[in-house]
Amino acid sequence: MDFYADPPGTRLQDAACFTASLGGSSANIAVAFCAQGGQTALVTCVSDDPVGQFCLNQLSHYGIDTKYVRQVAGEARNSLAVVDTNGTETQSVIYRNDAADFQMNEADIAGIDMAGFGAVVTTGTVLAAEPSRSATFAAFDKARRAGIPIIFDLDYRPYSWPDSRTAAQTYARMAQACDIIIGNDDEFGVLAESYDDGLAAARDLAASGKTVIYKMGHRGAITLTASGEFRTGIFKVTALKPTGAGDAFMGSFLAALANGAPLQSAVLRGSAAAAIVVTKVGCAPAMPDPAELDAFITAHPGPSLPKD
Repeated sequence: MDFYADPPGTRLQDAACFTASLGGSSANIAVAFCAQGGQTALVTCVSDDPVGQFCLNQLSHYGIDTKYVRQVAGEARNSLAVVDTNGTETQSVIYRNDAADFQMNEADIAGIDMAGFGAVVTTGTVLAAEPSRSATFAAFDKARRAGIPIIFDLDYRPYSWPDSRTAAQTYARMAQACDIIIGNDDEFGVLAESYDDGLAAARDLAASGKTVIYKMGHRGAITLTASGEFRTGIFKVTALKPTGAGDAFMGSFLAALANGAPLQSAVLRGSAAAAIVVTKVGCAPAMPDPAELDAFITAHPGPSLPKD
């Protein structure tokens, strides 16, 4: 669940009211994919309380199948993100004590027929604790046996992990199991256990046959495959906040691939969706539909790369 300081431009400490919306990286990716005409089911846990029910209602509102979302009782709680929309000075405060999504277990995976899906997507957040870590690896094993692609967004949140070493070891294991891996330069640095070696690690993964997208913020992204690599720029906009950009990228990128777009075109559509989302309040409600995304790309002068 996300709370955004209202109206836009308000700092958290000065806010008199907040706008609530669905949050969480996996949920946002699912919303972005559905907004582009795709179909998704989310596998997770939410708290068995009104906040958890709010999130279930919101998932249904955005067209996401919730049959694999389990409500958990006890002290587990849905995470909360409190964010302002103050442009380059955006602040966010994340609450993840006893996070409900970490309660997902292997039993939640056992009943899923992976053959009924086109891909399995996860973010790194779910790997930071047990039992959700083991459940995710179980899901990937099932996906591999079913012959469907596995997509991994590194999505490193240091406050969720016991230490960076555990994250690096887990990410390395996960990356070997995946077909598409997406992350920023810092996140690949965690995987490589050296911020100077992140790009080299991405290139090694690509050489092994994986598709890797190495994002570099305002410097654009490098997409790497076994056959080569290419660089793409960003669609410059005036941002209200940075949150949701990576989720918008992932969902719209995957939707473009699912619709048969070439890899470079899919990357650019993901970048355009990210640019749209950062100009609006919220993440899930800001995800563009195909008409909005097409109109933005047509009207925008195009992606640009820094001169350095």
